[in-house]
Amino acid sequence: MPLAVGAKAPDFTLKTKTADGPKEVKLSDSFGKTQTVLLFFPAAFTGVCTQEMCDTSGGLGEYEKLGATVYGISVDSPFAQEAWAKANGIKITLVSDLNKTVTKAYDVVFPSLAGMYEVSARAAFVIGKDGVIKYAEQTPALKDLPNFAAINAALAK
Repeated sequence: MPLAVGAKAPDFTLKTKTADGPKEVKLSDSFGKTQTVLLFFPAAFTGVCTQEMCDTSGGLGEYEKLGATVYGISVDSPFAQEAWAKANGIKITLVSDLNKTVTKAYDVVFPSLAGMYEVSARAAFVIGKDGVIKYAEQTPALKDLPNFAAINAALAK
């Protein structure tokens, strides 16, 4: 089960790959400034994950209007994430949880992708400016997308 609404969001520092090279993203840098949406997804270069991140990229302006920063998190390397983002026009910041520390801290580990290895489950969290979780969801199956209407409603509160 993912961390519950009302819990303090575990802080993290993860890597992203940009055109300028590697960059660190620290969750607590958003505290006091903006709400944060964390979208955990299983793997780059897969159909449902591509749909989710492309759809989210298309709606970035709406998230910004609601005062939110959006991060996609997977256990892929930053290099794989960068190549996938370029190939598919994904504009949200993708961060690599290669060691699965954040996936485990948020309790959204999916034990076996295609019988091969642990990945992040498909999950969504809305974190308020105060660093407290306002919305938490882990989808019942990897093929299911998060409830984006509920995410937007949590951001609008």
